[in-house]
Amino acid sequence: MSKGSNPENTHAGLLITFEGPEGSGKTTLIRNLSKHLTAKGCDPYILREPGGTEIGERIRNILLDPASSGMCSETELLLMEASRAQLVREKIIPALDAGMIILCDRFADASVAYQGAGRGLGVAQVERFNDFALGGLEPDLTFLCLLPPQEGKARLADRHKDRLDQEAMAFHQRVFEAYQQMANSGKARFAVITASAPPAEMLHQALAQLKRLEHGLLKYL
Repeated sequence: MSKGSNPENTHAGLLITFEGPEGSGKTTLIRNLSKHLTAKGCDPYILREPGGTEIGERIRNILLDPASSGMCSETELLLMEASRAQLVREKIIPALDAGMIILCDRFADASVAYQGAGRGLGVAQVERFNDFALGGLEPDLTFLCLLPPQEGKARLADRHKDRLDQEAMAFHQRVFEAYQQMANSGKARFAVITASAPPAEMLHQALAQLKRLEHGLLKYL
């Protein structure tokens, strides 16, 4: 967790993560929020999971390649955590120390939803691996872009389907329900975005949630 939400932490920057099922519009939200922040002089740093580093991108290719259809759930989780550990140490920690605003397309909560619930490995098991990969780091704010999987699938009808996109609807329903549980958990860092809304309205919702952080990096927001 960075300085904005935990005064005992030495990081000067902000880590903002974006989560949601396939087709929930989080990538569009990141792009629009980045444009807004840049116009305000904030110059955010955009990362993604899995990936974000040279090593992580190679892992991403393995994870999402439809040719990896024989991958077992445990391997999937360990590869996700390997990419995450590299991203945290190579990119996120230095950027936070430099006082940057990071916008990360998926992060540790994705493994809770996809591997913990979707694959049935269990939330507690995934959280133990997350703790190891993160080394105590936690986002300052996590946007949960909630959209039922049937609607998300319709949005992605024309998109090239990666290995996870090709999973059965029951898998994506479990992922969606896991994100709903996060939204109802009462944890302050979770902020729900109505993903069925137009992109401009999703941006408006996100900006309203950012302002409540009252962080110095956002003073011109």
